[in-house]
Amino acid sequence: MALPVLSSSAVKFRRVLAHFPQELSLAFAYGSGVFRQAGAAAEHGEMIKYGVISTDTLIDDLLHWKTLYVAGRLQKPVKILTQNENSKLQAALVSNLKSAVTAAFLMLPESFSEEDLYMQIAGLSYSGDFRMIIGEDRLKVQNIVKPNIPHFQKLYSTILQDCPQVVYKHHLGRLEIDKSPEGQFAQLMALPKTLQQKITSLVNPPGKNRDVEEILLQVAHDPDCGFVVHQGISGIVRSSSIVQSAKTILTADWCWGINPRWGDGTHSAHSWLTLSLHPWVRLAKQKTESAAIS
Repeated sequence: MALPVLSSSAVKFRRVLAHFPQELSLAFAYGSGVFRQAGAAAEHGEMIKYGVISTDTLIDDLLHWKTLYVAGRLQKPVKILTQNENSKLQAALVSNLKSAVTAAFLMLPESFSEEDLYMQIAGLSYSGDFRMIIGEDRLKVQNIVKPNIPHFQKLYSTILQDCPQVVYKHHLGRLEIDKSPEGQFAQLMALPKTLQQKITSLVNPPGKNRDVEEILLQVAHDPDCGFVVHQGISGIVRSSSIVQSAKTILTADWCWGINPRWGDGTHSAHSWLTLSLHPWVRLAKQKTESAAIS
């Protein structure tokens, strides 16, 4: 059974599917129905999971972390296969990476390894996700990071080298950051808007009207600053994971055929992720295990 889809949307989805490699025989989008790719041999094809998102919504999540659903995936190594020129989107992609580094800094100690940093970054979009407690692989983040350290380094090395608040000892694989209240305040002020709002709601007593800057200054002096940031991120992800799980339940009658594993039960070497670049996103291939985009 497939959920109904507007005819106008069906045309756009089929246009997206036309750009998929021919060996992929079926694909689906949440709530859109299932579309067979013309000309593909189903008996030799692979099943994939993909999603469609408007460029404006994508940019909004990258900049403000409204859901961290797509932004979180794009904080991990991803290969964009086809992309139209869009300066706003390019800037948002870079901003998302910088925000991930900033949030991770706030939750890490003064000195740490590159692997520690990438583990923290890769785990941002899973913080507060109840599926990590029931059903998901507890080693999911570790399995994403450890085989892909070089890809994480390529993604983040320029940002780390240009960041004035970190001493990046690349040859040693170590980093040191400024954990003073002043340093943490600067980092808190650089966080995405939605996360700042979540932190504000956690710290500000009910009925007390204080501006965001005043509250973040208080958090910067708090020994539990990193924990507060983590709780804020968890609040964003928790809401998003509940919504996505509800969609999965609604589409459960027909999405059983989409399996991110090979026939022998092992994870596939790569995963496929569809994003929207004006007017629609073509395709992106994620260089991590399929668990990273499930």
